[in-house]
Amino acid sequence: MENDNIFRPQENIDEALQREIDDALGEMNLEDIADSETSAPTGEKAAAQGVRRGRVIAIERDDIFVDMGGRSEGLLPADQFADEPLPEVGSVVEVTIEGYDGGNGLLLLSREGAVQAATWETLDEGQIVEGLVTGHNKGGLELTINGIRAFMPISQIEMFRVEEISDYDNRKMSCQVVEVDRADQNVIVSRRAVLELEAQEKAEELWQTLEEGVKVPGTVRTIMPYGAFVDIGGVDGLLHVSDMSHGRVEDPKELLSEGQQLEVLVLKVDRQERKISLGLKQILADPWEGVESKYQSDTIVTAKVTRLAEFGAFAQLEEGVEGLIPISELTFERRVNHPREIVVEGDMVKVRVLNVDPDRRRIGLSLKRVGDDPWTGASARWKVGGVVDGRITRITDFGAFVELAGGVEGLVHISELSFSHVKSVADAVKEGDRIAVKILDVDEERRRISLSIKQAGAETSAGDYSTGTVPPVETKKSERPLKGGLD
Repeated sequence: MENDNIFRPQENIDEALQREIDDALGEMNLEDIADSETSAPTGEKAAAQGVRRGRVIAIERDDIFVDMGGRSEGLLPADQFADEPLPEVGSVVEVTIEGYDGGNGLLLLSREGAVQAATWETLDEGQIVEGLVTGHNKGGLELTINGIRAFMPISQIEMFRVEEISDYDNRKMSCQVVEVDRADQNVIVSRRAVLELEAQEKAEELWQTLEEGVKVPGTVRTIMPYGAFVDIGGVDGLLHVSDMSHGRVEDPKELLSEGQQLEVLVLKVDRQERKISLGLKQILADPWEGVESKYQSDTIVTAKVTRLAEFGAFAQLEEGVEGLIPISELTFERRVNHPREIVVEGDMVKVRVLNVDPDRRRIGLSLKRVGDDPWTGASARWKVGGVVDGRITRITDFGAFVELAGGVEGLVHISELSFSHVKSVADAVKEGDRIAVKILDVDEERRRISLSIKQAGAETSAGDYSTGTVPPVETKKSERPLKGGLD
């Protein structure tokens, strides 16, 4: 063969190297070599020639001279060490033969080809490699792994959604090989797989070392109506809504946001069930400390109505401190069946502090006692024996309640409705009736006034009484207790 005749006279080339050069030159002849002075098969064909080792014998400017053995020398461009220091004279380098410079009798070497060839030979699915991001597109990142081009889908970059893919340009990152197609020279890699593996390792370590009662940093991952899941280093713990704040939390999203960094306390670790309970309010200052001095009895403060119940309204004095306004303390004006008749959630109201129990975390409040008390001076305003006008506000089995003024009611016992026998209060009067009543007794301290219709004037018809001032009727007060709790 023509190529054999070319290289046999070269005494400094051994037979093995001769065969390698023949393979590298392929179909080229002496004239081709003379015209181009160099020849360099590329791609996988060059990589397939195999990797050889040589010893650096000299470095001159941009050229590295390598002894390939058998009195053969090669030329290796120094710019192939752009990202790392040049090798020292005497060190061994791995190269592939890209061609032959017949004019100078030198083999043309490539370090890049050597690394690439070695990578293709060893690259396997599941392998962890390091790659350099060289570019990006809508679908993901383009990388080089020791000279081999690879692609990382955008879904495989992070464990969360990536919004700005250009931030990863020119970054080195560890990734896992998930697909290798040597025929088409396609490589697919995943950084997310490496991150998940690292997270799993950290999680296992954390499960072994995590103790209750310690504070740990965390990141809010997911928010649910009942609480939030917080990542505390590869492991998610549940921060229940009841442990988020000393105050009432209606919606966790009003307090936390996904991605938020915070410090939490480990409340409970269940290694068998793989569950962790976390607390946030436990590391915050207790707002009930010193509450007695801040909210002393009989002081007036501003509060926000937070929720309503059948028995009253809860009002927040500050974050984490709530008091109760009993339904009986909402107004003097009238009887209230439900707090919604007076207040609604969100109302800002002025209330008077009635009592404080820090041990039980309870504060009694009053809305009606902020203004003037209509019962003050009641015994002077409504003298016993006098006859006044009133309106029947409600009827019970034992009598009728009559409003004398806003916030002041008296009771007409069933026995004081008429001189005739009355079987049912409703037979004699009805709600809304305006009638004249006689003041029988005033107990200002207990807020009770006893009234009489039958003693206020002459009966005209069943349940119909004239209004106005009627001369008092002298009656002997019964010494026996009246029915209906008027003792």
